[in-house]
Amino acid sequence: MTIDEIIDFVEGLDGTLAVRPEAGDGSPEISWGDAFFYYAPDGVVPQVTQPFATIVTKNYPGDETSRLDRPGAFRVNAAVGKETFADRTGHAPGEPAGDDEPGVTDVVIAHPVYGSAAWLAVVNPGPQTDAAVRQLLRHACDLARARYERRRRAG
Repeated sequence: MTIDEIIDFVEGLDGTLAVRPEAGDGSPEISWGDAFFYYAPDGVVPQVTQPFATIVTKNYPGDETSRLDRPGAFRVNAAVGKETFADRTGHAPGEPAGDDEPGVTDVVIAHPVYGSAAWLAVVNPGPQTDAAVRQLLRHACDLARARYERRRRAG
């Protein structure tokens, strides 16, 4: 899977908005080249919620264990909820990950920083994780849609 294939897939999900920061748009330089996915049926970046998934193309401060400084390396990340997280990892968010290797490619792992918040990650998704990544992104979008609908009904 390429970054563009992932972005095209997520943009094809109903109500999603992909944000790709770049030079000159007012975004922090560190975010340039990455992608952030929101459930935003109005096409406007929500001001009170985090993205439901991201693609990062470089190491961020405090998040270097995936070794995204390797040529061509990137990581897709998805907020999948506690149940799906536990189903995929065999442990609850925040519990020790055991044998997760954050730099391994084409394997679903607990996010090296946000695993405790029920985020999963895949470095350089490929044939082993293509279907899983699509399923996880779809699920993360569904969870974001449900949160959006609850806030809308409550507001």
